Amino acid sequence: MDIIKPTLAKNYDGQDPRGWWMSEKLDGVRAVWNGSDFHSRSGKSFPVSDELKSQMPSSAVIDGEMFGGRGMFQKTVGRVRSGDWDGLHFMAFDLVSKKRWEARQKALQSLKLPSWVKIVEQVKCRSSKHLETYEQTLIDLGAEGVMLRRPGSSYTQSRTKDLMKLKRIRTEEATVIGYQDGQGKHEGRLGALVADFAGAVFRIGTGFSDAQREAPPAIGASVTFSFFELTDGGKPRFPTFIAARDYE
Repeated sequence: MDIIKPTLAKNYDGQDPRGWWMSEKLDGVRAVWNGSDFHSRSGKSFPVSDELKSQMPSSAVIDGEMFGGRGMFQKTVGRVRSGDWDGLHFMAFDLVSKKRWEARQKALQSLKLPSWVKIVEQVKCRSSKHLETYEQTLIDLGAEGVMLRRPGSSYTQSRTKDLMKLKRIRTEEATVIGYQDGQGKHEGRLGALVADFAGAVFRIGTGFSDAQREAPPAIGASVTFSFFELTDGGKPRFPTFIAARDYE
């Protein structure tokens, strides 16, 4: 199986967005269809039935995301991990090819796709105000934020400024390096994860289910967490656990 490293976005830096293509930033699991199978951004093959795979085009390599709905990330992860994709959509937002962005979108639209595959809508940005309004509309609907794609850009298997993400609450990945014991109602189980993010050590104490506090992610595991901003010392403010990245 060919492993395609999907394009990764950089944070929006406030530049003039006119002419860029806007779309909703989805709260799902990144996936690439390589013509025969679905795999994660790290190359791990996802469990999926032969029936679903037989409905996908064998001649196209599609970059997208498994999506179970806004605010449904944990349930989406569970379904992707188990192979039970009932209720999920594969949200296709790009083709992996040497064509430019607009040509890739045209080719994507021309594919014959099953009903559980949806092509992400792209909106051309007219101004900074248009971006602001578009973002607020999505936020009000419960979305994470906005993705911005540079017009005429190539597909790059790396992190690039041709693709930017704009969201109010940031999500990043950290490495578990220890545990803090729980107190009160959490006595005898996890109180907080001690984690490392870009060299800054901090604690993640919220966002866990009871089951996760009983069996927390292992030392050395990678976890996704959300936060508002970084302190002057580089530590995340108000970090919240989202998921262990054991599905990739």
